Amino acid sequence: MSAAPRMVLGLSMRYLGYHAGAWRHPDANPAGTADFDHFSRLAIEAEDAGIDLLFLADGVAVRVNDTPAGAFAQSSQVADLEPLTLLSGLAAVTSRVGLIATASTTYNEPYHVARTYASLDRISNGRAGWNVVTSWSDAEARNFGREHTLDYETRYERAQEFVDVVRGLWRSWEPGALVHDKSAGRFLDPARLHALNHVGPHFTVRGPLSVPPSPQGRPVIVQAGASPAGIELAARHADVIYTVPQDLDAAIAYRAALDAKLREVGRDPASVRVLPGIVPFTADTDALARAHYDELNALVPTELGLSYLRAQLGDLSGCELDGPVPEPTDPAVRSIARNLIDMARRDGLTLRQLSQVVAAGFGARVLVGSGRAIADDLQRWMESGAIDGFNLCLPLLPDSLTRFATHVLPELRARGLFRPITEPVTLRERLGLPALAYGQR
Repeated sequence: MSAAPRMVLGLSMRYLGYHAGAWRHPDANPAGTADFDHFSRLAIEAEDAGIDLLFLADGVAVRVNDTPAGAFAQSSQVADLEPLTLLSGLAAVTSRVGLIATASTTYNEPYHVARTYASLDRISNGRAGWNVVTSWSDAEARNFGREHTLDYETRYERAQEFVDVVRGLWRSWEPGALVHDKSAGRFLDPARLHALNHVGPHFTVRGPLSVPPSPQGRPVIVQAGASPAGIELAARHADVIYTVPQDLDAAIAYRAALDAKLREVGRDPASVRVLPGIVPFTADTDALARAHYDELNALVPTELGLSYLRAQLGDLSGCELDGPVPEPTDPAVRSIARNLIDMARRDGLTLRQLSQVVAAGFGARVLVGSGRAIADDLQRWMESGAIDGFNLCLPLLPDSLTRFATHVLPELRARGLFRPITEPVTLRERLGLPALAYGQR
């Protein structure tokens, strides 16, 4: 009998955890959201537990103008650290775990992104990844000389060209370009270092890139779009795709659509890893896990939960809290908005109840149960063939990581699903992705 597919596990290091009430928990250190020691201890614990990669989401704004004053004062998601800088520090205190940082294609330039991520890839010995986002909020636009964000189509058109340029820059250095021949006085072979000479609708970039490639060739590319334009971008470029399906049927349907698009653009579906987000609340028993879930939910005021929901569904004024969830008026993040609406319809959730779910996991699937119960769920999803692992959006950090390592990981190991890689390898190797030839970077 062949071994079960190896489950990839990533950890999303969001503030003090994904739950909006995490910072108020008695075990939380509110200052940890911008404290390097908090993240370094978390990274080391994750690596020791066998977690494959660390992920840092990012937005380039404090969304004060989008949030009612009362809710804004209650939110911990206003103080954080720039992801690439933080991961550069974490590269020095870890040796195996992957390091994925988010950078926007709307508020950056391709050469800057290509250079900084290639540098992190070399510093970490081939453990870096770039999470590609297009940035949808007006709050971000106002930090870059615009009143409103770019329209949906323009954002994704720019993103396609942006990633094309970055990948082109990452191909600047052919194998053997660095000669290092002291006797001949020849540091490099100029014929193997190539300018890009890109001219397009959004960017003009000459190149070449100043950073030679790492052992994995280029950073791993990550993307999270589920809209048609997002799937197109992911199919053309992504090695890893983050998703947020609320049920297995949706995950299976997404994988089928993605695989079809991958084949359409000439890529092998086996060359991509799909990692849905989950928010696991676990303990010794189902009852204790439920108590932990309820404890954190009690720390979130209704207005704060509604403010997070407004960010996805638009204006909710005039809606009854205990009435049905309305259709979004302006779904800036289309796929997340649609997922929330579908979940509310399926589970019969009121607006108040949906706001509590969003506060608990920001759209990722919430699981509440013992280690065995959660392992049962994860095994069922893995055996479907629709996914390759999970992005752990843990509710309370570091407590939830310790809980997951104590209650869930032993169950997954016993079933042959989670098999930690203990030796230093590149992130591509850790993900089981094929090596890249020079022209595939």
